[in-house]
Amino acid sequence: MLNKIIINFRSNIRARHVKSTRRHSQTHWSLAMAMGGAMDSCGRCMKVSLVIINVLTLIGGAIALGIGAWIWVSRSFPSTLMMNNMFIASVAVIVVMGAAVMLLSLLGCCGAAKEVKCMLLTYYILIFIIFVVMLVGGILLFVFKEKVSSTLEREMHASIPYYGVKHEYTKAWDDTQTYLQCCGVKSYKDWNDNVPESCCQEVYPGKRRDCKYSQNPTTMYMDGCYSKTVDLLREDAVYVGAVAIVVALIMVLALIFSCGLFVKIE
Repeated sequence: MLNKIIINFRSNIRARHVKSTRRHSQTHWSLAMAMGGAMDSCGRCMKVSLVIINVLTLIGGAIALGIGAWIWVSRSFPSTLMMNNMFIASVAVIVVMGAAVMLLSLLGCCGAAKEVKCMLLTYYILIFIIFVVMLVGGILLFVFKEKVSSTLEREMHASIPYYGVKHEYTKAWDDTQTYLQCCGVKSYKDWNDNVPESCCQEVYPGKRRDCKYSQNPTTMYMDGCYSKTVDLLREDAVYVGAVAIVVALIMVLALIFSCGLFVKIE
């Protein structure tokens, strides 16, 4: 009788041990699927590299966002004179993509540090989409740059009759002539006898020389605004293009290392 009790007790212990082992194995398998398993030295190197790349991506996104916002706020005054939205659209793409890249870099860092495969896969897909959008934005900027040279002069001439009639054109011309220190499209003669006050040289903010009745180089801006506006837009295109190229190269590395790390996680 005692022997039967001992045998039953041992059987119960074995059964409980088997159930515990199976439960532990299932838990370990679930964690391995979600968090990944052990990696070799190559995998660890990819993990560290991906974290570093995402830090660089965060910095690049912040720079792109800052430059895009700076151009939008302080250098977009000629956009009204161009009578199209390509300039604003190209800058808007850089601003939005800069913010999106900053957010995604945080996702990439978490996915790499925690070795979460689903996060890495999501990160890879979104980075690829943003890369394509930035490529389209770069093409749009190139098209805009080429179109400016052929249409800007005509559009600026067409906007002169709206000065003093529509507020947006009046402000755009005043801002352009004040900031670029120019007058008219090719020269002050484009205004005929209706030379705006913004063509007069600014002595200090709020005080200008009288140039309406004394039109000479000592009282007014003699250079036209067309060439200076083209130079400004090309300069902006260089800023935006340089940042876009650097961020795109970093994103390519992020795609490569995230794909490699995804494969290395067991």
